[in-house]
Amino acid sequence: MKIAIPVDENNMDTRVSVSYGRAPYFLIYDIESEKASFVENRAAVSRGGAGIIAAQLIADSKVQALLTPRLGQNAADVLSAADIKVYKARPTLAKDNIKAFIDGELSQLEEVHPGFHGGR
Repeated sequence: MKIAIPVDENNMDTRVSVSYGRAPYFLIYDIESEKASFVENRAAVSRGGAGIIAAQLIADSKVQALLTPRLGQNAADVLSAADIKVYKARPTLAKDNIKAFIDGELSQLEEVHPGFHGGR
């Protein structure tokens, strides 16, 4: 199973980004192989629709779950259509969230916001 996490830096000691759609990178982690890779988030510099663009990037990375602190409705719709489950990330290191996910300690993200249409 692969999971994605929006992160601030492209290393395993980075924190989870507070911004999903405008996070600089996504950490893609394969639980079975324990391999991590980082994908630059091209949506971070888009004028609008960052959440939707980022959701497509995640879907293209063939992940089954996203760990994020928050999410907009349009992005949630795209992820749902791609059958990607969304879990509430903790405001800690990405690697701590990976462990919490594997241990079954993260709950599914229930609240999504309307989005920040037109900018940050």
